[in-house]
Amino acid sequence: MPKDNSAPSTPTSARARHRRRSNEFPADESKTNGHLLLVNDHNKYRSMWIRACSSLWMLGFFLLVIYLGHLYVLAMVVIIQIFMARELFNLLRKSHEDKHLPGFRLLNWHFYFTAMLFVYGRILSHRLVNTVTSDKIFYRLVSRLIKYQMVICYFSYIAGFMWFILTLKKKMYKYQFGQFAWTHMILIVVFTQSAFTVANIFEGIFWFLLPASLIAVNDVAAYFFGFFFGKTPLIKISPKKTWEGFIGASVATTISAFVLANIYGSFQWLTCPRKDLSTGWLHCDPGPLFKPEYYPLLPWLPWTEIAILPVQWHALWLGLFASIIAPFGGFFASGFKRAFKIKDFGDSIPGHGGLTDRMDCQMVMAVFAYIYHQSFVVPQDYTVETIMSEILSSLTLEEQQILYMKLGQILQERMFGWD
Repeated sequence: MPKDNSAPSTPTSARARHRRRSNEFPADESKTNGHLLLVNDHNKYRSMWIRACSSLWMLGFFLLVIYLGHLYVLAMVVIIQIFMARELFNLLRKSHEDKHLPGFRLLNWHFYFTAMLFVYGRILSHRLVNTVTSDKIFYRLVSRLIKYQMVICYFSYIAGFMWFILTLKKKMYKYQFGQFAWTHMILIVVFTQSAFTVANIFEGIFWFLLPASLIAVNDVAAYFFGFFFGKTPLIKISPKKTWEGFIGASVATTISAFVLANIYGSFQWLTCPRKDLSTGWLHCDPGPLFKPEYYPLLPWLPWTEIAILPVQWHALWLGLFASIIAPFGGFFASGFKRAFKIKDFGDSIPGHGGLTDRMDCQMVMAVFAYIYHQSFVVPQDYTVETIMSEILSSLTLEEQQILYMKLGQILQERMFGWD
């Protein structure tokens, strides 16, 4: 047999051949990589274009709802919350287990609408009474419903609780109790911010529109600053966020807060609070917050003075919160999505994901806006409107008549006493 004279392969020679092969860079591979870079660059700009078109469509719809008034804004908030709840319900839902649990999805929505009845009933009760005061029959009916609203909500919840216990199935306990806990967490997250959002709306659309606008401005500014200048990662849990985008958005949002407060504050439709559930046009005294104060400027400037609304100084605090603290709501949502290995909560908005993806920072901002308004803007003493609202919502018609007679007697005694 012919003898094989080829030398045996050694690890050293194998490594040398591997090094030679690795140093050789085929021309067609470089072309492929360049092509991929162009495709990625094209997809990047295409994604930005889709996102921009969706944002413009949402902006137009949002402005239309604002123009229509308080009740339409409330309806928009309710619809958004229903979609958010739907996205969150579906997040941990398993179709295989749901097949063995007929009616289990309906139970989730039973808890949801019970919570909605409780939260909105407490917030809108005074305004509902003010709306039907002129009609004696409706006034009595509404007064009864408001009086027993808490009882109705409680027994509605207890009915859902019993429904849940009666539908427990063997080998499904873990899934069912997990869904029960998840449902209640959704109710806390969604309705905590919804209560503050609705309260902001009826204090004046200004206190709803300005915080929401600042979050939108911060989101858009962070996206564009990060898109064109972003190099330094901001936080590991959200790798696309950069320091350049964060800082640029903070400056843009703070400046926008000062400017937008001046623009919004000049419209009575936005600044007047709504005391009832009607849809008529509003006229009110704007109050000192929305009356301009004039500050002198330096003599070498073309203008001698500048007009600033006092509410603009409050807006600066809202702008700082919207740009520095509210984004952590988005970071929390990013970490939550990573924990469940999903990209978005939904796909209802092209280029943005789901409604929950857009509302993460809004929820944090709505709570702060309400707390700030109640703590630093609303007068802490009682007003005639506050006392009248309490009387109309808490007393029956007969009790109000008795109060009227007694108050008249007291005023007459004081008037005669002074004489």
